[in-house]
Amino acid sequence: MHKADIELVEMSMDVMKYAIDRLSSKKIKIGKPRKEEELKALVGETITEKGIGGEVAFNLWKKHLMKANVSIDHPRHLAFVPASPTRAAIMFDLVTSASSIHGAYWMEGAGGVFCENEAMRWIVSLTGLPKGAFGVFTSGGTAANLSAMVTARAHWRENDIYKDEKGLIITSVGAHSSIKAMAKVIDVDVFLVDTEDKLLGTELENAINSLTKQQRKRLFAVVGTGGTTNAGIIDDLGGIATICEKENLWFHVDAAYGGGALAADSVRHLFNGIEKADSITIDPHKWMFSPYDCGSVIYKNPELAKKAHSQEGSYLDIFKDEGADGFNPSDYQIQLTRRVRGLPLWFSLAMHGTNRYKQAVERGIELAQIAGKLIDESPHVELVREPSLSCVLYRRIGWTPEDYIHWTYKNHKKGFALVTPTKWKQGNVYETVSRFCFINPDTTKRDIEKILDSMH
Repeated sequence: MHKADIELVEMSMDVMKYAIDRLSSKKIKIGKPRKEEELKALVGETITEKGIGGEVAFNLWKKHLMKANVSIDHPRHLAFVPASPTRAAIMFDLVTSASSIHGAYWMEGAGGVFCENEAMRWIVSLTGLPKGAFGVFTSGGTAANLSAMVTARAHWRENDIYKDEKGLIITSVGAHSSIKAMAKVIDVDVFLVDTEDKLLGTELENAINSLTKQQRKRLFAVVGTGGTTNAGIIDDLGGIATICEKENLWFHVDAAYGGGALAADSVRHLFNGIEKADSITIDPHKWMFSPYDCGSVIYKNPELAKKAHSQEGSYLDIFKDEGADGFNPSDYQIQLTRRVRGLPLWFSLAMHGTNRYKQAVERGIELAQIAGKLIDESPHVELVREPSLSCVLYRRIGWTPEDYIHWTYKNHKKGFALVTPTKWKQGNVYETVSRFCFINPDTTKRDIEKILDSMH
């Protein structure tokens, strides 16, 4: 099983041909899921005592199983937050896996971690954080937000007054679902400011003033959003930062989706104040064109993260020895075992240069503006709000929630597009609307026109 023989060589050639075909294809199919019982009927038993052989298994993948996935990089996949990894990044994901690098410690993964850190320096430079700020790649935004809040709470509890207190954080209704999920994991309470729109510093101040004395004692952090997933809204980061500084609160910015737009000169000013954050989440697998899974967390003071996350164990002591001196990614986030998931981003940045990244991000913003104009010109649809970053919320006039759902499934079943509904709160009412999120630079104006036409 671990030997290199002629069968392995032949299988490797088949795999490389598949990868080359996928990378070079200009007409990928969007794909759609199938029920488990349908897939089982198509492929039968795949895990057996003697094995079914590589060729048979690979053919089952190509013929049936591959097609039961959605191609996240399809130009008409505009739902959720899609992804569009560069060909260079995908290629180097193959190299990353084949190289078998353990990315937790410098001693084992120095070359890979060096490359990750080169890419990280560019990301940190976009934030404007002061000298000494640095970050580490995580599995995604949830792990990054969790790592940041563990650090924030550990720092808060350095003061003995708070050692036995259950923590409290403030964020807005528009914040990502991972904030509430993360809070459950570390057992802290969340105070939600009731706005899905831009969270203003004044609203945060009012929220803090409304807390009871005991709640105020338990409050240790505020989470602002640098581009909400639902609508691309950027909170009043400068105003929030000022209040956090005054109230001695940790300021975290979740820019998992929107952080890529820091590279875009046209909207960079909207993020002013992010440079005052104590920690920031940015997902390169979203708007920095990396393959899954590649998130990141950045700290103004990385030593605080090291205090909170560095793991101790007799068999780990060697990694702390002077002879193994170097940057240890496991010291700055919740995971010990990790792949060098920043390597594909490094290679793509090294190959193409940061200017190409800026252009690709700007294209997503431009597509949102194009969509907004097309919606304004179409009598059967209308904007719910002006496009923000690369998100566009719009309604089909006269439709019910069921109409949106039926339309989504119809288009997806045809293999035409994946555009899903969402909800937008106006006053006390949640309205079902449609939503575009543009990431892929290959999406065209014609793609948008055809999707809007399908709503007639």
